[in-house]
Amino acid sequence: MLSGSRQPCDEGAIRSSPDVPGCPERTGQWVLAAAILGSSITFIDGTVVNVALPVLQTSLHSTVAQTQWVVEAYSLMLSALILVGGSLGDRLGRRKMFSSGVCVFGLASIWCGISPNVNQLIFARGIQGVGAALLVPGSLALISANFSKGRRGRAIGTWSGISAVAAGVGPVLGGWLVQNFSWRYVFWINVPLCAAVLLITWFRVPESLDDSAAKERFDWLGPILATVGLGGVVLGLVESNTRGFSDVLVVVSLVIGVSCLVGFIFAEDKEKHPMMPLRLFGSKAFTGANLLTLFLYAGLSALMYFLPFDLIQIKGYSPTAAGAALLPFVITMFVLSRWAGGLVDHYGSRLPLTIGPLIAAAGFALFAIADVDSQSYWTSVFPAVMVMSIGMSIAVAPLTTTVMGAVDERHAGIASGINNAVSRTAGLLAVAVFGVAMVVVFGRGLEQRVVQLDLDPAAREEILARKRQFVQLEIPEGLGDQARAAVQRSVKESFIDGFRVVTLISAGLGVLSAIFAFMLIPSKSSSSDPKKKGE
Repeated sequence: MLSGSRQPCDEGAIRSSPDVPGCPERTGQWVLAAAILGSSITFIDGTVVNVALPVLQTSLHSTVAQTQWVVEAYSLMLSALILVGGSLGDRLGRRKMFSSGVCVFGLASIWCGISPNVNQLIFARGIQGVGAALLVPGSLALISANFSKGRRGRAIGTWSGISAVAAGVGPVLGGWLVQNFSWRYVFWINVPLCAAVLLITWFRVPESLDDSAAKERFDWLGPILATVGLGGVVLGLVESNTRGFSDVLVVVSLVIGVSCLVGFIFAEDKEKHPMMPLRLFGSKAFTGANLLTLFLYAGLSALMYFLPFDLIQIKGYSPTAAGAALLPFVITMFVLSRWAGGLVDHYGSRLPLTIGPLIAAAGFALFAIADVDSQSYWTSVFPAVMVMSIGMSIAVAPLTTTVMGAVDERHAGIASGINNAVSRTAGLLAVAVFGVAMVVVFGRGLEQRVVQLDLDPAAREEILARKRQFVQLEIPEGLGDQARAAVQRSVKESFIDGFRVVTLISAGLGVLSAIFAFMLIPSKSSSSDPKKKGE
């Protein structure tokens, strides 16, 4: 039971649970079922949408920037508001906020599925992100409120393991739906799952809240500055792909975004009850773990965003095959997570959090080896996926342990929330920043190749004018079969140029995360000493 929380179950229950005194015996099972199914929806959605992006881009005739916003709108709202969602749950009721998040997520999913154009889809994805911001922290909060400390770890482990399986099923399911039905079913699949979660939550999950948190002043300025700041930076970076960095909108967006993010730091430092307590970063281990998270997950997120385009539009994979290509990643993470969690007990946090990202970085770099003609999955994609999987497996479980152990117990929940927010923000910024790099490299490569082709000057100008269409570039009519094939190959080779840059920068970020881990995270001897921990 959380300190200061209202008892979530009636004291008059006939049979007691070993979880929370006074709770019915089966209550914990229903709570766990609701938490797992609810969080799994967001995990599935996050992995499904990436596989659908290449097909979605073709169907809605979206630009590179618009396609990015399909991901970024969701990530922006989730990243900026995830700590708010957890705080509101503590104040107003965890079940209430969790079920509200599920409702918003489900309704927004319907809107996504019926969106007639890409602009409506982007807006609906932003609303979906708001729902996820209430849902994701609420799932863990329900477990914490309804399981005793002795059984909470096992419950969270079950939640984590099944959620990982759901994330793995997502790409395959999404690819199959896209290939056999429509990309719209990727969003509609959420609706029956949301309905099931709501039924369990409303009828079987008890309410709980933190009385002490309810009396504290709510930090409204923090989330406003965070949302405007992240939104401004992302808007500026994404729109620079089509407008250029000298455009007024781009410049103003970046200036406002950076200013608000700086203001967010000052506001949180002055706030008595901040959304993100900056004093937690007084712990070197906590700071190091979050820097590792920022850089490692930025590299992973950028790679995962562009990989489906490489597999489907360059290598010719079906959406189902593209989704299945990453199954070894999820299986490896699931199989090795328990073993990796035990590494901290034997070697401390520094060693696995240094070695793991280095191995993951090698996996990122291996994706750069393949070219346009690399069609075999087993020789071009599988080795990179496996090396990346092993590295991430070694890092993820010790990273969670380090974050939770770097602060005192009463701050464990907010520490976990901050780390979750950092990982989401890393993905948000990575897609925007790497998108700029990809478009620049693609454009330069296409210009160099098209100039060398034996084409009519008018056709050459038309092709270069359309370079911002990216891999969906429409080839001018009237070209012969040989010239058309040459242009298509130039487009694919130019994409590979950009994809290699993405993979190598991702690898560099992986190495950088390992350096921060080695420099800031204490060894086994010092990490075990509570006096070494910052608050």
